[in-house]
Amino acid sequence: MANIKSALKRIRVSEKRRQHNVMIKSRMRTAIRRFNESLTANDPQTVRANLDNAFSVIDRAAVKGVIHKNKAARKKAQLSRQFANYTKAAAE
Repeated sequence: MANIKSALKRIRVSEKRRQHNVMIKSRMRTAIRRFNESLTANDPQTVRANLDNAFSVIDRAAVKGVIHKNKAARKKAQLSRQFANYTKAAAE
């Protein structure tokens, strides 16, 4: 354990930031999970709403620096592919 006052503060601050990042990542994973659940539920309006919500949450996580911008782009591309396959299958 640190003895220096500034080191103690850094420990407190870094723990607080870690908790904040965990919350944002959890929110992102939940949004993605809800999108995937709506795909299996087969409700087109819910799927589109959950996709938009997931994009928004992913973008916010990237802007805040919790995830890298390339990871955000990759996640959004994966979700877009799933949505495209869903709409293609629904059209057939």
